Amino acid sequence: MNTLICDAIALKQLIRFNYDGGYRIVEPFCYGMGTAGNELLRAYQVEGYTKSGRPVGRKLFRVSQITGLSTTGQYFTDIRPGYNPQDSAMKTIYCRV
Repeated sequence: MNTLICDAIALKQLIRFNYDGGYRIVEPFCYGMGTAGNELLRAYQVEGYTKSGRPVGRKLFRVSQITGLSTTGQYFTDIRPGYNPQDSAMKTIYCRV
């Protein structure tokens, strides 16, 4: 389990990381173990690279593919509409807003 991710979720702090070819800045909302046994991060991307063509929006990241993880020193206050704290992609939730 990644404590930096849980700390960022608890503090509602934006995180930055490299993923799938570029950097991302996200609002982390939910972190846990997926139904296939992978650690997952549900987040709202606010800036950075995208392979899908959607640079902003709700995304699911496989934690094993995240590198260069750090906090940004910036915070978010609002929970994005449509956020589900009982994320169906996860069988176990480590932490969530």
